[in-house]
Formats: sequence, structure tokens, C-alpha cells
Amino acid sequence: MSGGTPADRDRDAMDRPPSTRGSNARSNDRANGPARDDRESNARSNARGEAERNGSNARSNRSAGGQDRRADARRDARGRQRGAARSRGETSRSAHAPSQRRKGTDPARAVAYDVLRQVDGSDAYANLVLPPLLRERGIRGRDAGFATELAYGTLRLRGRYDAILALCLDRPLDRLDPPVLDVLRLGAHQLLGMRVPQHAAVSETVGLARERTGAGSAQLVNAVLRRVARTPLDDWLTTIADDAPDALAALAATQSHPVWIARALRDALAGNGRPVDELDALLAADNDAPRVTLVARPGLAAPDELSDGDDRVTPARWAPTALTLDGGDPAAFGAVRDGRAGVQDEGSQLVALALAAAPLTGPQPGSTGDDARWLDLCAGPGGKAALLAALAAERGARLVANEVQPHRARLVENALAAVPADAVEAVRTGDGRAVGQDEPGAYDRVLLDAPCTGLGALRRRPESRWRRTPADLATLTGLQRELLDSALDAVRPGGVVGYVTCSPHLAETQVVVADVLRRRDDVEVLDAPAVVRDVVRPEARDAIELGDRQDVQLWPHVHGTDAMHLTLLRRV
Repeated sequence: MSGGTPADRDRDAMDRPPSTRGSNARSNDRANGPARDDRESNARSNARGEAERNGSNARSNRSAGGQDRRADARRDARGRQRGAARSRGETSRSAHAPSQRRKGTDPARAVAYDVLRQVDGSDAYANLVLPPLLRERGIRGRDAGFATELAYGTLRLRGRYDAILALCLDRPLDRLDPPVLDVLRLGAHQLLGMRVPQHAAVSETVGLARERTGAGSAQLVNAVLRRVARTPLDDWLTTIADDAPDALAALAATQSHPVWIARALRDALAGNGRPVDELDALLAADNDAPRVTLVARPGLAAPDELSDGDDRVTPARWAPTALTLDGGDPAAFGAVRDGRAGVQDEGSQLVALALAAAPLTGPQPGSTGDDARWLDLCAGPGGKAALLAALAAERGARLVANEVQPHRARLVENALAAVPADAVEAVRTGDGRAVGQDEPGAYDRVLLDAPCTGLGALRRRPESRWRRTPADLATLTGLQRELLDSALDAVRPGGVVGYVTCSPHLAETQVVVADVLRRRDDVEVLDAPAVVRDVVRPEARDAIELGDRQDVQLWPHVHGTDAMHLTLLRRV
């Protein structure tokens, strides 16, 4: 863990700890006043009374140049007069002189702050901002791990920390400058979510505030974080739960999710036949940092190549292509650097493997049919496309990767760099909604990894939960229907479409599929759980929970994967 310079000692005497009931406690704090001021004021009054009782002789002696021993004791080495309380060591001020106080912070905390500012100010994604910042500033090893947890953890738990900070401030959060609020969130995560000593968390965060937002805000940060530190996390959680209007809102606040997302996930559990009382575990899993999962692309890299001699790499739970990396940089592996392997969630691997394994039928009853041309309709950024292309190469098939956004199409090209050229027919830029009309029945297998809210990957994209709104669903579900219709038109009779979302929201999964199928009579739903069981590791087939439906919904708290949805559809 990065610690920077030794933290300033906690010497500021703050208001007494706020009641965990909020505004009444803050009023009491202001009424009571700083304890240090009371002690020093009493000490000065006592000193004045004692001097008066000593009488005029003592005053005459001092005016004549005599030395009063009490006065001597209250002078420092330079002859400067000190307060009585300070002379007795009762002051609670910092042991550091102003010139020695921390004026900045360490590079790891600074880079975490910069990530939060770019996420807030530029709508950037943390997973795209953080890695280049770490490289540019030469932050590696444990410091890089500290910065990553600080940035990602603060973003994930922002809602929880905002509720706590609101109880420690005398103003609404929206009246704080956003940079100051981000500093407070970083400090709260160190105090309540990481194993950082209190004095270091406060001192380093105050130094960060002094460096980035000014000396005035640093005083506010110091005061608020000391209030946060006085109450254990469990007590804070009890308080914010008690203040919530109902049980769902309490769970959303304590587990740091918007209420609408918590409600949607509860409905998704029920809609997939799971107990709704799993919601707490599901939301908690969204707040856990996911382990890094590697994919060994078939025919390009064997799992043994990645795990050989490195005890940090172990086989993952379900997919035969997946390995987990317990610490370290994935780019340290040559197979990852040259594209023969990659970083890919295990759930993402499973849905691609399932599409490639789904049974096809021929165009006519009893005919064999072909399995030579595959399509990834929305291919960016390229992880699933690379896995499909590697599988296609082993079978003598070809993949067409389509992506509507040019910059994401370039990412797909990079992801496919190691795949044999004859397995990739094209990487092209185009609107997926037009492919079915332009190329009817042209493909044997079509993957539609549809644009969605991303509610299934909140642990990997921590800022998404604060950006998405219920209003996004209307636009996205309309697009999902159009893309699924296009995919079904683009696949030949007997071919298979895999409809995939990284969201368990019922409106983006079951409802979209049902709406499209209601208008068509040329599609049948395949048994996706049976296909997934066929592609998982043999020893895991009996252990994987896939429910009694024809589609598959994976869950972070059950499977340890992103909450991927898969429906397999065959054109008839």
C-alpha cells in the first residue's frame, strides 16, 4: 500500500462526534463549540485569577524586571509567550509547524483523484482512464494496486459515502464544489472501505485537498473526515438504513445503488425464478472488485501456457478457456501482449462458447447444412469476436465482425490481430440494423451482443450505476428489438442467433425476445442451459446453476461472473 510521507498526527480537537441522526447532531456540535477552545479559555481565566490573587507585589516585581517562574515556564526557547493550556501540553494542535505540514499527497492518491475528476467532468470511463495514467506517471506494483482500489472502490460506493458525508456536513452535498466532494469521497473510502490507518487517511487526503482544491477546502476536509472516522462503518450503515423510507431504499443506500437499479435487479431475480432475498448478496457482489480473468483463445494459446510455472494463474470455475489471475499485470504474459490470449470475463466467454456449440440444422429437413460463415453483429470492442474467430479458425469457418462506431471497429481489428487471416472475412463499420435486409440468410451463426444498460457489469464499470437512468431503457430496448430482428433476418434457416446482453434487466432480456418473437413465426427457442452445460468444464456441469428456463441468466453472486444473459434462437 502506498503511504507517501508520514501522515500528520491527529491533533485538531474537533466537535464532539455527531449523532448519527444528522441535522440535530450538527446543531449540537455547533452549540457546544470546540473542546480545545473551552479548555484554553478556562486555563486563561484561571491564570488571570491566580495572578490577581498573587497581588500587587508580584506585579511590581515583574515590572521591575524580576522573573516570575510561572511566566518563565510559559515561554518557549525563543522567549515567545505560550498559553497556559499549551504550556501544560493540553493543546490538541498538530505537532507539525505550518511549514512542515503535508502540502500534497502521494502519486497513487493523486492519480485516483484525477480518475474521479475525469469520470465526473468528462464522462470518461475509469477502466479507460486509469491504466494510461498509471503508465504515464510510472506507478507500478502495490502503488498501482492501491490507486486502482481507491479509484474503483470510491466510484462503486459513492452513494454510501455521500449518505454518510451528508450527516457530517452543515450544508447539502450539491453546494460543495465537485472537486472537493471527490476529495471527501476518496477520504471516506480510505477510512471506511480500506485498511488505511486513520491518521494516514486523514492526513494524506487533507494534503491532497491542499494541493488540488486549496487551503480553505483542506480545513473543511480535515473537519469532515475526522467526524467520519469517529463512527464505525456498521454504525453508519445502521443510521442511513434507519433514515431510509422503506426496506428497498435502505438496501440501495447501504449497498450504494440507485433505488431504481435495486428495484430492477430484484425484479430480475424474481423473473428468473430466484429468491428476491438474494438481492442483498447481489448488490454486495456488485461492490466487490472482480478478479482478473484471462481467456486462452483456442488454437492460439493453451491454458497451460499461461499457468505454467505461475501459481497466480489458476483454472477458472466454468469455462475451459478461462483462467483467473491473482495479482499482477496481464500484459506481463507474452500471449496477452500478442493477442493469443486476452482479458475477458468468464460469463462473456461462456456465451460465446455456447453460440459456437449450439446445434444447427440444414435448410431442408434431413440435410446437413453448412457452418462456414459467422457474424458478430455488434462486435466492439472485440473480446467475443476474438474468441469466436479463434473457434471459427479451428473449424474452417470465417467471421465477419460488424461495428457501427469506427473507433470501436479499430479496437476489434486489434483484438483479432493474432487470429489467422483466413478466419476473418472482414471487420467493417456499419449499422447492424441494416444487415438483415442487406444480407438476408447469409450467415450460419450470428452473435448479437446488444447495446444495453450494462447493469450486469457494475463491478467492472463502477461509474455506470450513477450515469444510467430509467429513461435510457426506452431508447435501448427499441434498438435491441431492431437489432434482434436484423440478426434473425441475417441468419439462414437452420442457423442460430445468440441474443446476449450484459444486463439482467427484464426489459432488456425476456421482454425484448418475447416482443420480437410475437411478430414472427419463423423462430424457435433453443435450450440454452443444455448448451451451456455442454461447454463448461466436465467437472462443473452438475454444479452450475442455470434454472428451469430456456434462456440463461448468470449472476455475480451465484456464478462469480458478470450478469450475462443468453437466449439461443434458431431460424426455422
